[in-house]
Amino acid sequence: MAAAFPCGHFRGGPGRRGGRGRVSAGPDMASARQVLCLCVLLSVPHVRSEPIRYSVAEEGESGSLVAHVAKDVGLDVAQLRARDARLLSDGSRQYFRLDRSTGRLAVRERIDREEICGQSVTCTVAFELLLGNPLQFFRIEVAVEDINDHSPVFPEEQVTFKIVEMSEPGSRFPLEGARDLDVGSNSLQAYSIAPENEYFSVSFQSRSEGDNSVELVLEKPLDREEQPEVAFSLIATDGGSPPRSGTAQIRIVVLDINDNAPVFTQERYRGQVLENAAEDSVVLRVVATDADVGANGEIRYSFGQAVGHSHSAFKIDPVSGEIRVTQRLDFEAAEKHELSVRASDGGGLSALCKVVVEVVDVNDNAPELVVSSFSSPLAESALPGTVVGLFVVKDRDAGDNGKVVCSLEDQPSFSLRPAYKNYYELVTASALDREERAQYVLAVTAADAGSPPLTTTQTFTVDISDVNDNAPVFNQTSYTMYVRENNEPAALVGAVRAADEDVGPNSKVSYSLAPARPAERAPRSYVSVNSENGKVFVLRPLDYEQVRQLEVVVSAADSGSPSLSANVTVRIVVVDENDNAPVVLHPAQDSSPPSSELVPTSAEAGYLVTKVVAVDADSGQNSWLSYHLLKATEPGLFAVGAQTGEVRLRRPVSERDAVKQKLVVLVRDNGRPPLSATAVLGALLLDGFSDAHMPRSGLAPQDEGGSLTLYLIVSLALVSLLFLASAAAFVACKVCKRKALKEGTVLYGPGDFQSGVAHAAGTGTLPHAYCYEVSLTTGSGSSEFKFLKPVLASLPPQRCGTGGGAAGEEDFPSGLPPAEQPRPQSHGTLPAAPFGKLAFD
Repeated sequence: MAAAFPCGHFRGGPGRRGGRGRVSAGPDMASARQVLCLCVLLSVPHVRSEPIRYSVAEEGESGSLVAHVAKDVGLDVAQLRARDARLLSDGSRQYFRLDRSTGRLAVRERIDREEICGQSVTCTVAFELLLGNPLQFFRIEVAVEDINDHSPVFPEEQVTFKIVEMSEPGSRFPLEGARDLDVGSNSLQAYSIAPENEYFSVSFQSRSEGDNSVELVLEKPLDREEQPEVAFSLIATDGGSPPRSGTAQIRIVVLDINDNAPVFTQERYRGQVLENAAEDSVVLRVVATDADVGANGEIRYSFGQAVGHSHSAFKIDPVSGEIRVTQRLDFEAAEKHELSVRASDGGGLSALCKVVVEVVDVNDNAPELVVSSFSSPLAESALPGTVVGLFVVKDRDAGDNGKVVCSLEDQPSFSLRPAYKNYYELVTASALDREERAQYVLAVTAADAGSPPLTTTQTFTVDISDVNDNAPVFNQTSYTMYVRENNEPAALVGAVRAADEDVGPNSKVSYSLAPARPAERAPRSYVSVNSENGKVFVLRPLDYEQVRQLEVVVSAADSGSPSLSANVTVRIVVVDENDNAPVVLHPAQDSSPPSSELVPTSAEAGYLVTKVVAVDADSGQNSWLSYHLLKATEPGLFAVGAQTGEVRLRRPVSERDAVKQKLVVLVRDNGRPPLSATAVLGALLLDGFSDAHMPRSGLAPQDEGGSLTLYLIVSLALVSLLFLASAAAFVACKVCKRKALKEGTVLYGPGDFQSGVAHAAGTGTLPHAYCYEVSLTTGSGSSEFKFLKPVLASLPPQRCGTGGGAAGEEDFPSGLPPAEQPRPQSHGTLPAAPFGKLAFD
């Protein structure tokens, strides 16, 4: 300043103006003059207290006229030169020059408003006009006006979104908006889509903070199978004349399922950092939550692409979301930094938030949390929005350092909301379920807006109290229990069990039989259930042959108010026991003496004598019957089929075999222990009569090949018809025979007997010649119904006795004394004796 403003000569020393000459100052005197000049300069007041203001458009060429300064300050051109007028800039650069020959203020070099003032609404270049002799200052301020010299620029030329096909219409997808370095009407004004499509529209909102919100709005649900991708251009247009625009290509990839995008706990984060903060210092932490699980819920943080270099001074942890300083910050160079943070989950969905970091000098006091009220335990029936706690946040710092933001970390069931000034309410954000989670540990973090932000975290424990909101649940959808028939009264057959997720009285379960319908009164009277432990009892003995199954409905009710209940069906299956012995149907056992079967002596091995038919009222293996020959006159002569009950000849009949055979067949079931019955039957071995159905060889005929079901049904029908016809014929024949006997008709004469009968009498098989009547039943090797052809001729009428069954000495009546018994004749093979009748059935 001393060099710029030269002072006049200093007259000093003891000399006086009139009488002495001019004295030159030495070196010491020169230094004194410089100090004096500086003091005078600093003490001279400015002529104008108000600055002179001009305006000029940016990007003007060098030499462009700004104004006539000489006229505005009231000086002529000569005075400017005489007083050595010059311009003094506040900064290191001088954008204007003064032409002292004309008094005009002109542009010295090209002015870039965005370079000087960034995006500030006003941009002013201030400097001083200095005049000497006498010293004067004029403050000059030149407002640099913006022109539309910048087009909107998107951070990325191509943006890809991955959107699930199940997204609802109206869903919004945030975009990083275009940046226009111009201001005012020349800045960004509108967005549009080209070409227009039916799926998306664009929503644009200008916020008071200066940043803009741009979102894609889904107008129509996407269908990945119909159109896997949608592509269009997003055009940003400013308000200049002519307008400028910028374009970004939007590519929509349609995904199947990931229906929850990350959500930041705050839409905008603010932080402050000291300008002398060390590298890697934590500025703040952004927190985003995702309701999805697995890979779709894993969130990664990253900076969004933006115009400018704000992100280069910071880094973000992709896992924790902590933003840190990467280099020393300069408060004079930038007072704040705006960051765009993107949270992306594993399914491709993302969310954006803005982070504003302000550079300040000092922040050395952490916030304080003072709890005013707190409610615990909290009923699980509390509605969303119920206030749990109220606390106040305090910070002893001032300004931005004293501004505190509270957040609730990693807890979607609760949220924080401001109540009044620095008061916050901790409220429920969703419905609670004690059975899902009985206790919540909430960490409330208070962070000031300092840089790096100072935080205080206080933990709140909220216990959830139970309400009766869960009905008992049976551990099975239905129960099947088993009880043996003939059970003891009040027999335990099983237990039902139900659990209630509630606690205390709300979880105490009692059991009872549900009210039955009128048709179910009988089963209900048979069953009882213990109200405490759910044990099921059968009150009465059951008979499998009468009741096969019982079905009741058991109700489980808790002790809550009101009580909740659930029902389950209990099916009690009666298990059969071997309590019924087999019953022989054929041959009938109520006749005395038992009926006898006629067997020709010429029958071969395997001849079917008869068949024992028995039934068992039990079921299962208790009704499986087996047949055994228990006793026989000739044990080696007969064999009984163990499964079929068929009585067959084991070997051919020999002459040594007795004419009358008695068999006892044991019928036994397969129960434990087994029950049995016996069938007594007789067989009469006769010679001289044949059976056309006798088998030629083998013990038993074998079935030739398997029979189809159709053949079996047809055979059964034919046999049934044949049985009915045979029964009718049998009854008719019996009636006719009884009439014939009453009339004394002789069926057979003595000359019609074959030699086999005489041989039997001669060998002692029939020791006493006697006339008898024999009733024969049917029997052959191929059917249970056999029709014997008469082989004996008619005999002359004789006096005779009658006997039923097989012929034998003990079976003939002995009404006559031995002396009056008829004697055998000497001629013929059969002695002359009175004969009875042989009746063949």
